[in-house]
Amino acid sequence: MSIPIEHVISLSALLFVIGVVGALTRRNLIVILMSIELMLNAANLALVGFNRVWSVTAEGAARYDGQVFALMVIAVAAAEVAVGLGILLSLIRNRDSLNVDDASLLRW
Repeated sequence: MSIPIEHVISLSALLFVIGVVGALTRRNLIVILMSIELMLNAANLALVGFNRVWSVTAEGAARYDGQVFALMVIAVAAAEVAVGLGILLSLIRNRDSLNVDDASLLRW
């Protein structure tokens, strides 16, 4: 028994909306980074769900495009975490706060 694609995409959309709301309404940098990760994982879920539905070519060969794109998104997420944690450490050292409004003070 397989899960219908509508359920997978609706779960992905729900996770993405939760991530967008979290990223736009919070001021804590850690919560914003977690919300961005949630949005990336929602995109991964959609990619893998679509790949499961359309994974066979006309010749009968399997295609793994969705999984490849999901791996690329995971690599981008790892780079985003590295940059985000660097900004986070700089913000903590200079301002002793995780408030995003104080991040504008890190400019020259």
